[in-house]
This record gives sequence, structure tokens and C-alpha cells, in this order.
Amino acid sequence: MRVKKITELNRLSVEEFKSEPKTPLIIVLDNVRSLNNIGSVFRTSDAFLVEAVYLCGITATPPNVEIHKTALGAENSVAWAYYSDTDQAVEELKKNGYTLCAVEQAQNSIMLDELQLDSTKKYAVILGNEVKGVQQDVVSRCDCCVEIPQYGTKHSLNVSVAAGMVIWEFSKQLK
Repeated sequence: MRVKKITELNRLSVEEFKSEPKTPLIIVLDNVRSLNNIGSVFRTSDAFLVEAVYLCGITATPPNVEIHKTALGAENSVAWAYYSDTDQAVEELKKNGYTLCAVEQAQNSIMLDELQLDSTKKYAVILGNEVKGVQQDVVSRCDCCVEIPQYGTKHSLNVSVAAGMVIWEFSKQLK
């Protein structure tokens, strides 16, 4: 085996990316404070043709040198919007017919490996603050909670790692 050269990967240009059909998925970051996590979510969203990233509350926005360090330009390809309050984003998504799924450990959550999506629907996945998670009032307005099964001693994952796992699963089921 030989590792491919970057020129062999045939990646889309930013203009081509913007015209490609998107996965019917919006990622909502609810008060995510780490600029590296934000950039990483942009990069993963680019990889799976996510429709948009909504940045809410204290979540920083591009242009930002620290976001760019991990996004590597994905903040320029993936559509994004800023909302001063996550509830505003949730309200808009509900009005536009999105099914809202918080990534959170909650009563009656659906384990990610048991999740069954309807490929005729549009989804929004809400990921929360690195310490506090998704706000309870936001969770209460969601259609479901998705939980990532964990078997070790820690009770949570890094938000960008969780985003990657969830985006991958949603992408597999919605593409």
C-alpha cells in the first residue's frame, strides 16, 4: 500500500462544495467555548457535506485565526449562521421542519448505535458546552436525545469527537 498524495484525493473546490447537494443536517453548537472544537466541527461538517453549522451564544464565529487552525478553511465552505441565543436557532429550525436531536445523556435517550433516521426528513443536531452540555430548556424543545454509548470511567466525550461520531452516523443514514 501507498499513501495517496493530496493531488490524488480529487477534493472539491469551495465553489464546487457550495453547489453540491448537502446532507439534510444542520449542526447547532450551544455555547461551545473552545475555538479548536468549533474549527473541528466545521472541518467534519465539510467532510460530510453538512448543510450548515449554527453558532449560538458564546460560541465564537469566523473569521477567527484560532477556529481556522483546526477548520483549515472549512469555515469558508460550510454555510454558517450566528444566533445570540440557542432558542432562536431552535425556533427557526422547528419552523423550517427540522427534527431536533440533542446529543445528551438524558432520560429516554436513543443510543447512537440504535438510532433509526427517516431519510425523508431534515435533522438538526445540537451539541452543548464542554462542561454543562446542552441547556435543559433546549433539550426540552427537542424531538429526541441521542446518546453515544460509553463503557469506560469517563462520563463524556470531547464535543468535537462526539460531533464527528454523530455526523458520521447521520450522514450514513441520510445519504
